[in-house]
Amino acid sequence: MISLDIQGDRIAVSVMGQFTLDDYREFEQAVAYGVEFQGEVNVLFDLRDMLSYSVDVAWEELKFARAHKSDFGRIAILTGDQWVAWSMWINRLFMSADIRLFDDLELAQAWVAGADLPAEAG
Repeated sequence: MISLDIQGDRIAVSVMGQFTLDDYREFEQAVAYGVEFQGEVNVLFDLRDMLSYSVDVAWEELKFARAHKSDFGRIAILTGDQWVAWSMWINRLFMSADIRLFDDLELAQAWVAGADLPAEAG
């Protein structure tokens, strides 16, 4: 299950429990809307309460990242899961976005909103 909060060019996504393909497609629609009306979007993924995701979500994420490689400015990911961190590094190969891992919600929110933070601040 996901929760989306869309404010201008920023999309905050919180995942709770299982991250399903339907959830990911809901995120894709929010991005498409944001890109259409705002141009480049910035995203905050809060994955701290995510229990798992399926292979079809991972595959969809790779396809979506390749198709929208220039549609993102900043992507902040809040997680303590090493597999999620690993997948973030894979996505960097397909996207031009600045992607950073965070363990602090307020820092992640500030950075997605445009604050300049040192690389190690995340």
